[in-house]
Order: sequence, then C-alpha cells, then structure tokens
Amino acid sequence: MTRRIVYLTGTRADFGLMLPTLRHAAATPGLAVSVAVTGQHLSTGHGHTVEEVRASGLPVCAELPLDMHTRTGASMATGIADCLRGVTTLLERERPDLLLVLGDRGEMLAGAIAALHVGIPCVHLHGGERSGTVDEPVRHAISKLSTYHLVATADARDRLLRMGEAPDRIHVVGAPGLDGIESLAEADRAAALRELDLPVDSRFVLALFHPVVQQAQAAAAQTQALLQALARIGLPVLWLDPNADAGSRAILAALDAGALPAGSRRAVHLERAAFVTAMRHCDVMVGNSSAGIIEAASFGTPVVNVGERQRLRQHGPNVADVPAEPAAIEAALRQQLNHGRWPWDNPWGDGKAATRIAALLASLPLGAQVLEKTNTD
Repeated sequence: MTRRIVYLTGTRADFGLMLPTLRHAAATPGLAVSVAVTGQHLSTGHGHTVEEVRASGLPVCAELPLDMHTRTGASMATGIADCLRGVTTLLERERPDLLLVLGDRGEMLAGAIAALHVGIPCVHLHGGERSGTVDEPVRHAISKLSTYHLVATADARDRLLRMGEAPDRIHVVGAPGLDGIESLAEADRAAALRELDLPVDSRFVLALFHPVVQQAQAAAAQTQALLQALARIGLPVLWLDPNADAGSRAILAALDAGALPAGSRRAVHLERAAFVTAMRHCDVMVGNSSAGIIEAASFGTPVVNVGERQRLRQHGPNVADVPAEPAAIEAALRQQLNHGRWPWDNPWGDGKAATRIAALLASLPLGAQVLEKTNTD
C-alpha cells in the first residue's frame, strides 16, 4: 500500500536543501510525495520561488498565500493563523499518511498544529537544536507537537530525550542540506564568478543577513554595522536579500541607503546551485544564515556569524561568532580571510541523509496509537 507524504515548504531555503531528499523519497517504492507551498514562495518580493517548486517535477497539492508584505511581529503571528487554516483544509482534503516539516518557521508550527488536530502523524526534521532568538522556542514547540523526529546530530537527539521525547521516535539522519551539495558546486572558480556576475580576478564575500524578530528595532543599525565592516575590508560582496521576518524592511532600507564595495551585487534570490557555488568559492561568508553554520563546513568555507540569530548553534571550527559591531565584524573577517579554507569536517552529517529519511518514511509505524504522546518523565 502506498504511503502518501505531504511536504510543507515556506521558503527558498528549506525547499532547496530538501529537494534531493524529496526526489529520493518520491522514487522509493511505496511512497508518493507531494508539496504544499506557502509563505515566501508565493511572494514576488522574494523571487516567486513557487516556480522552482513547480519546475522540480514534484506534484504541488496546494498553494497557500500568506501576508509577506507587512513584515512585523504581529503579521508573522497572524500569518501562522492563516497558514493553520490553510493547512488544516489541505490535510482534511488530502488525508496524507504523513506530514513532513523542517526547522523552525511559523509555517511549520502551523502545519504541526493542524496535523495533530486532524489526526495526521507529523515528521519533524532538524528538531532538537539550539539557536537562540524566536526560532528556538518555535522549533521546540514543533517538536512537542510532532509524532516523529528525524534529527541531524546526536546532540539534537540527546536534547529531545531531555525534553521528554520517546527514544523510539527519534532517529539521527544527518542534515538533508548536505546531500549532493558538492556536485551542485562543480563549476571552477572563474566560471562560477562569471555566472554570479562578480569580478573574476578578485576575492569576494558572500553576505546573508536576516532580522532577529526580538531585535527588529535594531535591524537597521546591525545592517549598518555589517556594511561598515565590509566597506573597510573593500572586497566585492554578493549580498542576498533577507527573509520576510519582522525587521527585514529595515535591513532593505539600510542597504538602499548605504553602499557596498566596488564590484559588489545584490540578489533577491539565487537558485540552490548558484547559492551553493557561491558558498564554495567565496573567500568568506558573513551574516547569520543557517547555511553558514551547516552547509558551509562541507567546503571548509570560513564563516563570520554575526549577532544573536544563530548564537547557540552547534558548529565547526570554520565559524567565528561575533557581536553585530563594526570593529568586531571587521576583525573576524580579516582573521578568516587570512586563515583561508578550514578542514572539510562537517559535524552535521555525511551527505547521505536522503537514503535514511526515505527508508524511515516508508517504515515508521502508523496508526492512531502513534498520535498518543506523553512525556517520558
């Protein structure tokens, strides 16, 4: 009997890193995979990346538009309510065997709430991790609502156990974002820089800085601090625009009012292959994206992690944590540029998560009893 899986996706980031896993699952006998699209995917201001989902060849079972324009804490909260309504309707209509969600976004919280109440087992990827800021409590809330946990590291497994989750519901699979990234970034440096529209004969910085919801009022000043540090370094910068969280408008306004070094460019969105290529060939990555914490280590890319958004995340020696202050950012950038590539030892997995995840999706026990959850202590 075929198991029907719905994957809920809200951003370019989660879909790009999950695509190899979704395709592997779709090719697994006994599994049928479809995608429910919401959030930033349906926003023209974020590249209308629903087109990439459609182009993937995976069937799209629903498109659930949310308010991505207002970008305040209140609009994020009401967005969860709107997403909850949409996902509930979807699950009632489709009645899949499993709902698959990843990470800590509000859309995933809405999905987990809907699945629990409709009686659909929810499988959560990347639970049990620490990060700090609003993301961490949302991530842990999703874990408590979910039926099964496919975690990236043993550390995450141990944390879920301490949170009272049952051992037989937790499986260490590695980070799915590591699957296939080396083959995605095969282009040599000169070809990659031409494709990225950057000076071929220069070192460059990859920057991706998202707002911290609880510090939305400081987003402009934090962006200005990063811009000042980059100006002092003077290398061309490839800067990707932020997500739609509260404070993102202030980041965009600071970018519009400021200036990046000569040869730099800004991008609303890069397709996954181009982004991974940029991570591989940049001389340093700066900002607060989880990609700098998780995927960049597979290339030994030096990373400067700025501010609070990822401050508690487990990471390798390639990542330097600094406050959002110009002098601290500049010093860390110079240190990382002088150091160069780090050993390619990634604590987040071996790039074989898709096989493990697909096997589990095909074999995890189902039935009404799995929806009965209590803390182990």
